[in-house]
Amino acid sequence: MPFPAPDPELALELLTAAQPTAPLFEEARRSRDEGKGRSVTYSRKVFIPVTTMCRDRCTYCTFAKPPGAGGVFLTPDEVMAVVRAGERHGCTEALFTLGDRPEDRWPAAREFLDRVGHESTLEYVRSLTEQVVDDSTLFPHANPGLMDRPTMAALRRSNPSMGLMLENISPRLMEPGMPHYECPDKDPAARMATIEAAGTLSVPFTTGVLIGIGETPREVVESIFALAAVHGRWGHLQEIIVQNFQPKADTRMRGIEPPSLQYFATIVAIIRWVFGPTMNVQVPPNLTEDFGIYLDAGINDWGGVSPLTIDWVNPEAPWPHLDRLRAVTEDAGFELRQRLPVYPEFLTERWIDPSMLPKLANVVDDRGYAVPVERATT
Repeated sequence: MPFPAPDPELALELLTAAQPTAPLFEEARRSRDEGKGRSVTYSRKVFIPVTTMCRDRCTYCTFAKPPGAGGVFLTPDEVMAVVRAGERHGCTEALFTLGDRPEDRWPAAREFLDRVGHESTLEYVRSLTEQVVDDSTLFPHANPGLMDRPTMAALRRSNPSMGLMLENISPRLMEPGMPHYECPDKDPAARMATIEAAGTLSVPFTTGVLIGIGETPREVVESIFALAAVHGRWGHLQEIIVQNFQPKADTRMRGIEPPSLQYFATIVAIIRWVFGPTMNVQVPPNLTEDFGIYLDAGINDWGGVSPLTIDWVNPEAPWPHLDRLRAVTEDAGFELRQRLPVYPEFLTERWIDPSMLPKLANVVDDRGYAVPVERATT
């Protein structure tokens, strides 16, 4: 008997164990195999933390730091030094991650931007990504927080893909005592507006959900279906990331119990069921020791993995060595393939700026996967 069509109430029953989940996992694997075959992808990247200053005060974050206590901007020379090292290690993606609009909170951020001649952090990011495109073999993937349409349109010329995690659709998480209190950039309506704007501009876009920060199962389901609705309007979501929250020792949420493996894997399977065979579903492999279990829940991507830089958002969780990533993937009966920051199905004139498309086409095979480049041995 075919598995039922996606339905929010059934999804909630599956997530709360009111319905048996074995058929869900079977459907997730079937759907993944139908759309993606037996290939699992990853992107070989460098992680560039443009600035660790931020105007938000998320209670689970160790990335953001105040000036004088680790809050800094990278200079253009520092960024390009990371990019050059990435070239030597065979990377194809430069992931730009940063705190949101730090100049609105910290005078030191405003002073830095004035010194480098930019009005805003987002304008500075645009300049950096343009330099990477012009002066290296890497491709930027900007993940700079909330963006309006003009900002995103400008970034589109130097970023074949961009991203913003929804995290969760519930405004309740912004109330006093909740993790997003005093975090204007975590307003779910504003985040959904950015995700929607990406669709109107035909930007291949990465988004997803963060699990374990105080949300309810119903709020998880509502988040998943909100993303499915915006994707239904534009078809621009290139991947859904499912990230499991890991408590950090030096944060106010250090005592929070992380989501159980079964609960989290069920969410992964629900996302595959809701989005169907064509969506790329990703779980970061550095946040679970036995990460191969997520192949049984319908994923087809491990995300960006760096042979060089740490995960600045989860610095306590090192990336698995690429040899281990390949072994786990192949032992489960899959082929591991390297991709660019933009997925193969989006390498068309509809989705990519015309100035960028020839450069991308030169570094992929006939299926759109990255062609491995020579790497340094030291």
